[in-house]
Amino acid sequence: MIEVDGLVVSVRDRTLVNGVGFTLPAGKTLALVGASGSGKTTTALALLGEHPAGARVTGRITVAGHKVAPGRPPPPGTVAYIPQHPSAVLNPVLRIGTVLRQIAARHSGSVGDALRRARLPGDRDFLRRFPHQLSGGQQQRLVLAQALLANPSVIVADEPTTGQDAIARAEVAAELSSLGVAVVLLSHDLDLVRELADQVVVLRYGRVVESGPAVLDAPRDAYVRALVTAQPRAARTRMEPLPLLEIAGLSTEVLRDVTIDVALGERLVVAGRSGSGKTTLARCVAGLHPWMSGSVRLAGRPLPRSPRRRGRADFARVQYVFQDARASFVPWRSIVDQVARTAVRLRDLAAPAARAEALATLASLGLDHDTTRRRPGALSGGELQRAALARALLAHPDVLICDEITSGLDPVTQSEVLDLLTGLGLTLIVISHDLPVAARIADRVAVVHEGRLVEHGPADRVLHHPSHPVTRALTGMTGGSSHAR
Repeated sequence: MIEVDGLVVSVRDRTLVNGVGFTLPAGKTLALVGASGSGKTTTALALLGEHPAGARVTGRITVAGHKVAPGRPPPPGTVAYIPQHPSAVLNPVLRIGTVLRQIAARHSGSVGDALRRARLPGDRDFLRRFPHQLSGGQQQRLVLAQALLANPSVIVADEPTTGQDAIARAEVAAELSSLGVAVVLLSHDLDLVRELADQVVVLRYGRVVESGPAVLDAPRDAYVRALVTAQPRAARTRMEPLPLLEIAGLSTEVLRDVTIDVALGERLVVAGRSGSGKTTLARCVAGLHPWMSGSVRLAGRPLPRSPRRRGRADFARVQYVFQDARASFVPWRSIVDQVARTAVRLRDLAAPAARAEALATLASLGLDHDTTRRRPGALSGGELQRAALARALLAHPDVLICDEITSGLDPVTQSEVLDLLTGLGLTLIVISHDLPVAARIADRVAVVHEGRLVEHGPADRVLHHPSHPVTRALTGMTGGSSHAR
């Protein structure tokens, strides 16, 4: 179904992919694995005839018997692409049903069948929704349904479990394994790779360092062993008695009477399924979403309920790092300029001083001067996540909220980002579907389900002795998933 031989992609003096080759039979799954910036996405996009602007592409690519030339896609319906961030390809101003029917008319597909295969409802109420009214997991499955309408021979799935909880990840695995088409899977989720992949190709700096069916179980290369063995460490149990942040009776259209405190210097992980309300809670605290009742107090001072009533000092004290780092940067300005702008706008720092502080902060997070002078499109996902963290830090916040910032990262880069967070010494609220992340950095864990706080307490107790069915399902303990559904 797919043959790639000697693929080389270079941009000016940088070689992004260097001599990559593999084959994939029909109906099988091949996983491309590697750290952020290893060349996974560049390799996968070459299957669609796409490449970075100004790139030189050599080598041979054949998909379903069709030669794929650089810059030219294979015949329609041959390859479907599911991006890491589905919101980037969903039309925000058209209803779900309208778009699905338009795609179905072009490819003679069945909307009902595509929704069923993607495990989405097909009722009138669902089809009348707009994409922003869906959870992240539902958006991911909607993109899959749109792809299935074209009856593709190959599906390229780029980090399909990004931002998904353990239950949703299992559902994604079941969806992909039941499609009956060849799948090229880009993922840092090694458990998903082990479950789905018939063949694994590990990339580093654009080269294949190891490939085969059992790479993850018996790696020979030292880098591959590092990917496999990068595991979260045990939870910490430090507690600080005095609250810095107090959330009392918070209710929105999603949340229901949420009450929780965060102590000075504490690291709180808020976990839950996709659509549970955990991001809404974080956005209320950060001043990005209003609430109907309840209160949020920072160091004893009430924060305004409406985002419009918050001043620059309020926004500076509570900073938010978004899950989709790429979407949070404008594409036409350099990274260092955008990071420095935070200090100018929120702290009234002069532009030269702000730029100097931005460069120093970026360097402390592992981004050199040449990298920070580039525009966002030239950085990897891991590099952009570090830049987004630096931008928030330039506000000198009291509370830093990190929304799924390790999702979409390979285990090594994920471990590096978590190390950065633990070394900041800030009060942290980490939004995550991934409870092993909680085990790595959390003092306390709060679990949100259907807008309610269903369990919270010291990380060690919640992670190892959960009491609620949803928490047990998220931790992978038996007996909880049926209740969680």
